[in-house]
Parts: sequence; structure tokens; C-alpha cells
Amino acid sequence: MTSALLEIAGLHAGYGSIRVLWGVDLAVRTGETAVLLGANGAGKTTLLKCLAGLLPARGGAIRWRGEDITRLPARVRVRRGLCHMSELGIFPDLTIAENLDLGALFVDRATARRRRAELYTLFPILAERRHAAAATLSGGQRKMLGIARALAAEPALLAMDEPSAGLSPKLVGTVIESLARCRAAGLALLIAEQNVRFLDLADTVFTLEGGRAAAALTPDAVRQDDRLRRAYFGMGM
Repeated sequence: MTSALLEIAGLHAGYGSIRVLWGVDLAVRTGETAVLLGANGAGKTTLLKCLAGLLPARGGAIRWRGEDITRLPARVRVRRGLCHMSELGIFPDLTIAENLDLGALFVDRATARRRRAELYTLFPILAERRHAAAATLSGGQRKMLGIARALAAEPALLAMDEPSAGLSPKLVGTVIESLARCRAAGLALLIAEQNVRFLDLADTVFTLEGGRAAAALTPDAVRQDDRLRRAYFGMGM
């Protein structure tokens, strides 16, 4: 079995007096894609913020390649190879090129140049409009830029918060195709989603209910479980 890249053990977190996560456990292996399913308010965003170092954990541990990183600042986690893409994921007032430069802030110049060239090849529309403000991009193009900005840091794992949000079905397909190419290149993914189509990318599926994560499931198990389909997708498949 491939070794665990990311391990979360007994994670507790919240905001002020409100507890959101209650002892969450999950793990993502090297090169694996894990999809985190949960309704709005289930704690998906809170979990990803804790992973990124943007919200302090109140208990439990986050381990990266066996090292406890629970108290490490966000910038150190990025340097270790753990990157986070929020629902927005970009700086609208900056150009595409400037967004990519910020994404590569913690890598050396040679790596930054190489990554920028690779990303322009992966996302040709970004190369064509590299000097345009990110605010001028369409919704789908902004998602592409958000993914590219995160990938500029050359992560080993990219944690994403609902990359399908606000996109048409066609653009969701484009995002999934892009992520599939990244996955094929060895990138591990942790994707918090409510869109059933992301099961096509998944090796493992975790469900999050009331701030608690269930045991790992296969995508087929989710597809075949009517209760899970209705709970997380509101429909049959």
C-alpha cells in the first residue's frame, strides 16, 4: 500500500464558542484523490482551513509525511508541499501572470519559471491572456487560474474547496478534465464537493456530517447507496 501523505487524527476546530469539527479522522495517500462529501455547514471549509494553517486546531493532530504540522504556519505548509485552493482561489485585481507569480512565491526562481511554462501549456487560455486582469476572466477561466496558481507552488497535495461552485455543467467537466491530468502526473488531491461528477476522480470518499467524518468509502459504494446519494446529492444516479 502507498504510504500516507496526509493524516488527520481526532481534529477539533471551530469559531469562538462554536465547535464545528468533532474528532475528524482521515488520510490521503501519495498520488491519491480523496473526495470529501458534505452538505453546506457540515464543516468542509473549516477542515480545509485547518489543513492550510488558516484556522488553529483545538485538538487532535495533522501529520504531513509523518511530521506533526498542527502548529506550523501556513507558509511553512506550502513549502512542505501542502497547498490549499479556496472557492475563489485568485486575486481579481492582479493579472494572470501576477497570480501565478504569487502562487510560486515560496519556490526558487528556476522552479517558478519551469512551473509557469508547464501551467501555460496545461491551460492555454491563461497563456493567451497572461497580461489580462483576472477579473476579466469567465467563471470557468477563473477556476482554471485558481488551480494553476495553487499548482505554481509545485505541491504534493492540493486541497480544494468546492471547485465546481458557480460553474455550468460544461465548465465543471473542464475542471474535472484538468484535475485528471494533474492526478495522472502524480498530484494528490483532497476535494471538498457536493457535485456527484467528482466521484469520477476519486479513489476514496469521506463523508462529513455534523463535523464528524465517516470511514473511507469507495466511489462505487457511494453510488450504490441510496441514502448517501440523497443525503449528499439530493438525487438518484
